[in-house]
Amino acid sequence: MTYELYYWDGIQGRGEFVRLALEEAGADYIDITRQSGRGRGTGAMLSVMRSDSEAHIPFAPPFLKDGDLIIPHVANILLYLGPKLGLAPDDEGLRYVVNGLQLTITDFVAEVHDTHHPIATSLYYEDQKEEAKARSADFIKERIPKFLGYFERVLQQNPYGAKHVAGDALTYVDLSLFQIVEGLVYAFPKAMSSYRSKYPLLATLHDSVEHRPNIARYLKSDHRLPFSTEGIFRHYPELDMEAS
Repeated sequence: MTYELYYWDGIQGRGEFVRLALEEAGADYIDITRQSGRGRGTGAMLSVMRSDSEAHIPFAPPFLKDGDLIIPHVANILLYLGPKLGLAPDDEGLRYVVNGLQLTITDFVAEVHDTHHPIATSLYYEDQKEEAKARSADFIKERIPKFLGYFERVLQQNPYGAKHVAGDALTYVDLSLFQIVEGLVYAFPKAMSSYRSKYPLLATLHDSVEHRPNIARYLKSDHRLPFSTEGIFRHYPELDMEAS
């Protein structure tokens, strides 16, 4: 059965973490808002969220429909899809380790978002620029090293080798870390200018994912949306600075 992915049209956002898994696996899926057009597709998404008949309505996108089942939240979607797509370890215990890593990525993504919207999501970036500068300075100095340093250590300490973040085969967390690096390099090119020397294992993982046949094909396609100042990862030159 064809999976249905629901997310805002026109931006990568959190939906991209799910798309990368579906694309890597060559899964049959429909990107609902893009397939139907911005107006109709978004309307279809909102109708699910506001439904009076669905048993389990999602709070916000992204969410995935598999038949009658609706699965919300990126980490939850990937926990569900991982075994079905061959992107999760066979060992059940290790699957929860992978899920924990994905949840850590969820925390990181929330902090990325807050660099440009530190006060409220209801306000425009222009309404909170000074606060965003202060938040971004701390993010670059303290939070990027903390999170990327953690994942570098996870790779280093993987008993199966540093090629993957967990176990001896590709998982959806490897794909998500690729997206994290891509997004940070776009949003903070100065701060990330020396990341390859600071986090060599993470850089190697990024490159290996980038060159996987299905991912490479997807990245070159029209279906891969570009980064922009409407998504999670946004480049505002005034927020970027060299890492100390």
